[in-house]
Order: sequence, then structure tokens, then C-alpha cells
Amino acid sequence: MKKHLIKLSLLTLAVALLGSPAALRAQDTTATNAPAAEAPVKKKAGGLRFHGKISALDATAGTLTVDIDSTNLNLTVSEKTKIKKNGATATLADLAVGDLVHGAYKKAGDKQVATTLTIGGKKKAEDSTK
Repeated sequence: MKKHLIKLSLLTLAVALLGSPAALRAQDTTATNAPAAEAPVKKKAGGLRFHGKISALDATAGTLTVDIDSTNLNLTVSEKTKIKKNGATATLADLAVGDLVHGAYKKAGDKQVATTLTIGGKKKAEDSTK
């Protein structure tokens, strides 16, 4: 009986020692595997999503900068960009520094081109009990 107990103890110890390095590697979350810091966005069909506040605007050049959690996202607005305000079609002239905006963009070379741009914060779900 003692021999079986000793063998079982040694086997358990061996499994624990062999499994420890794998468990430690699985918990390793060093920054070596992390991508370069970019503006926090969500990738979805139709482009990369963003939500933030306009911190700079150049209507003549068709560019704007959106502040997303203290990170700047520089966007180019093209003739294909769909701009909306209160559900209606809007123009670049309807934008102002400080406006909350959200939308999507696609990377085109070294530029980020806005595909959709909605002025105003995201709408909250209405209370269904009314």
C-alpha cells in the first residue's frame, strides 16, 4: 500500500512540475505580442468604427480630427462620405469642433477616409414601458 501511495505521489508531483511551465506561458501577457498603439476602434462590416469628439476641423481641406480616449484619429471626408445629423443628410459645414460624432472609416494608403459620419452621440434605447 505504501508503494502505491509513493508512486501516486511521485506521479502527481511529476505532472505538476511538467504542467507548470505551460500554465505560466499561458498567463504571459507582455506587450511583445500587442499591436502598435492606435486609436481604439471596433472593426465591423463597412469599415472600422469610431466614436469621439471633434478636436480639429478643416472644411476647406475636407479633414477632421476626432479625439477618442485621448488618442487622435485623423479622417479625410470624401464626396462618398455619408454625413447625417438628426437622421437627415448633412454636410461638412454642419460639423463644429466639440461635436460628438461616430461612424466608420476605411484605410486608403496613408489616409483614413470616413465612409459614414453621424453628428451627435449614439441614441439611447427608448424605454419600452411607455
